[in-house]
Amino acid sequence: MSTLKEDALKYHSKGRPGKIEVVPTKPTNSKRDLSLAYSPGVAEPCLEIANNIDDVYKYTAKGNLVAVISNGTAVLGLGDIGPEASKPVMEGKGVLFKIFADIDVFDIEINTKDTEEFIKTVKAISPTFGGINLEDIKAPECFEIERRLKEELDIPIMHDDQHGTAIIVSAALINALELVNKKIDCAKIVYNGAGASAISCAKLMLSLGVKKENLVMCDSKGVIRIDSPNLDETKKFFATTQNINTLADAMKNADVFVGLSKADVVDADMLRSMAKDCVVFALANPNPEINYDLAIASRSDIIFATGRSDYPNQVNNVLGFPYIFRGALDVRATKINEKMKIAAVLALAKLTKEPVPEIVNLAYNEKNVTFGKTYIIPKPLDPRLITTVSPAVAKAAMDSGVAKNPITDWEAYNTALLVRLGKESNFIRAIGNKARENPKRVVFSEADNYKILRSAQIVKDEGIAIPILLGNKEIILKLIADNNINLDGVTIINPIEEAEKMNAYAEWFYKKRQRRGITLYEAKKMMRDRHYFAPMMVEFGEADAVISGLTKNYPSTIKPALQIFGKQEGINKVAGMYIMLSNKGTLFFSDTTVNINPTIEDLVDISTLTYNAVKNFNIKPRMALLSYSNFGSSEGETPTKMATVRNILKERFPFMVVDGDIQANIALNQKMLQENFPFSELCGDPVNTFIFPKLSAGNIAYKLLQELGAAEAVGPVLLGLKKSAHVLQLGSSVREIVNMVSIAVVDAQAKEK
Repeated sequence: MSTLKEDALKYHSKGRPGKIEVVPTKPTNSKRDLSLAYSPGVAEPCLEIANNIDDVYKYTAKGNLVAVISNGTAVLGLGDIGPEASKPVMEGKGVLFKIFADIDVFDIEINTKDTEEFIKTVKAISPTFGGINLEDIKAPECFEIERRLKEELDIPIMHDDQHGTAIIVSAALINALELVNKKIDCAKIVYNGAGASAISCAKLMLSLGVKKENLVMCDSKGVIRIDSPNLDETKKFFATTQNINTLADAMKNADVFVGLSKADVVDADMLRSMAKDCVVFALANPNPEINYDLAIASRSDIIFATGRSDYPNQVNNVLGFPYIFRGALDVRATKINEKMKIAAVLALAKLTKEPVPEIVNLAYNEKNVTFGKTYIIPKPLDPRLITTVSPAVAKAAMDSGVAKNPITDWEAYNTALLVRLGKESNFIRAIGNKARENPKRVVFSEADNYKILRSAQIVKDEGIAIPILLGNKEIILKLIADNNINLDGVTIINPIEEAEKMNAYAEWFYKKRQRRGITLYEAKKMMRDRHYFAPMMVEFGEADAVISGLTKNYPSTIKPALQIFGKQEGINKVAGMYIMLSNKGTLFFSDTTVNINPTIEDLVDISTLTYNAVKNFNIKPRMALLSYSNFGSSEGETPTKMATVRNILKERFPFMVVDGDIQANIALNQKMLQENFPFSELCGDPVNTFIFPKLSAGNIAYKLLQELGAAEAVGPVLLGLKKSAHVLQLGSSVREIVNMVSIAVVDAQAKEK
């Protein structure tokens, strides 16, 4: 069994099978709670809904619930695999709805290929849902199914395979044509593929101004011509009168190629035959109609897009469907109409031209992503999508008369959309993407452990890092074999067997520490310890970062790195920072693991280190110096200390956005902060960085939040060392280890500069 196959099967089966669950949204802890949730209290909302059916949106989850419905007849690239086999895909679609737009999903798999029976079934269950996303239904049945359901039901319905792709492609087309200074009504467009996606793309482009006579569509038999035999009504509509037969014929002097077919059906000569400044969307997955490198090499004036994340200009449906349904649900739209789809197109096109937030630059390891040939459509991790596309769709629904619950306060609506993003922020995805841009060699000092080996496989497979494993080779290889872990080609080193290397390390370490009580004998003995051997590899340039601490306590793991690497120039203290993924966004807590009772100068160092670390993640730090007091409201050592730290920081670094002393709740509550302390420079945008006066306060705070489920903790991130070394929490999960490796790689990238 291949590693990818095994990992995918374990991912879906481990623990609770599948990827989704139903979670209560109301208290259920007491007898009274249960009497309200069910009998007898539940009768009251039932009676209200019976008297006024629209109250179902007031008293139930219908307004935020979408059905993802399929019969499994056209699943991804797998074809007709049946309803049961389609369920993992439908659950996955539900996950995307939730993490990108906070929309709840029930996936429904229907065991019928009969169009009438499918329509009848969906209509029968429609009272449950606020919207319906049709998925992976083969053409031409999908056209009739969607058309009938939209006519016969009064909730938003969209077949994403058709319209999702069409919306993203159309937005990209608008921007690409603008870049090459071509008008959409003059553009000659060739389609390869005549399935649901291609037909919908072509229809939407006609709505945007493409002339029908300028559009040529090809299927597996060649150009669809008016005299082609056995054309159904859909293909007949797009049949051309031009005397051309093949895809190669059609592409001559074409301005735009849209491929929704299969790999390698286009060659370089076809691209070279296209008009100047051609636009090519090769969207077959997983491999496009023409290889990216070949396409770019074939001509310098090309604008090229694919459906893949490893190339520029990814056409990804996740840019559309979560936010389109979000806007439609929020105004209780009775349908998703053409005006709403066009609003989404224009919103995406416009967003591409605006300056991107720092988290996007971080995610794609770019200094400044800007509108141009390699950026004609927003990135999937852009956090502005929900506040751009959803309001545009909602407004179009209102303007076109299909909104039952119009929005009146758009500022409040945008704020509510941001709150929906929750703690599953884009931060970790962004860090992983940045690590992949320039993966580093990471040495794992405790490789004789299943979690470490599984994590090493993941970071290797995902291109995050190049793992190096330390430990007993026989034990490591047995663990790899017993657990079917694929680490072929990965370096495994047993320090005890590396006599020459150990002697060189010991000599170096002895010279550095001989006036700190270390003898040569002791140095050689210490190098047998993997927690010393691993950072020595980094010091000697044989690795770029160290990950350790899964099975040892924090002090004994951090000490070797401190002794070998030393602190950064101008820094007297190292510090530990936790990244908290919370409902208020990504927060940074420091110091939480190293300095028990830091002095004023220590806190200045800790604040400086933390500020620079947050900046390295392409996030602008807004830093609160925490206390039990607000700007001198109480006397004591801590308020005085934190106020003094603030004064020193502002004197040394006037550009820093930092203030204190301040209580944690005030720092997190912008309304209270502005009402009571309008003079503070923390007023305005949310605070994201928190400096604690003592280790006990920081440590207690992050652990409480973590255990209460109010935030997911990532860390600790070790700050202040000359080179990249990071210590795991005892018993970290595989996911936490992978996250820490990503951070270690990004840290090594920064230190390399």
